[in-house]
Amino acid sequence: MGLMDRVRDQAAQLAQKTQEAAQEGRVMLDQAQARRRADAMFRDLGAAVYAERTGRGGPDGAAKIDRLVKALSRQEAEQGLGDSSSAPSGKEDSDASASGQEDSGRKPSGQEDSGRKPSGQDGSGPQTTSMP
Repeated sequence: MGLMDRVRDQAAQLAQKTQEAAQEGRVMLDQAQARRRADAMFRDLGAAVYAERTGRGGPDGAAKIDRLVKALSRQEAEQGLGDSSSAPSGKEDSDASASGQEDSGRKPSGQEDSGRKPSGQDGSGPQTTSMP
């Protein structure tokens, strides 16, 4: 086998490995996007159910809950709910995208309150309080 034949074989192997890595990257990206869509729908569903149960739901609260449940069911059937054990199909769910745009009354991402209070002035040490 000549030098050029070996170079061609190695180039073909490298190209195939590159294509496989790109496909794996696409699969991982699709899974991450499916997880984000499912998480957003679950948050919206939870907010809608909470509002409905506490008497703060709007007149379309039950319809919104039904839409979100159907969108989550469709997401689960097509791609799973973002778990890493299912392979996404790469299809976009238009209802899932639309449900993420509905106003659920929650804070923007990154501003959620964890419900914990800082333990000190700077949040790093024990908090001291004086009892009267």
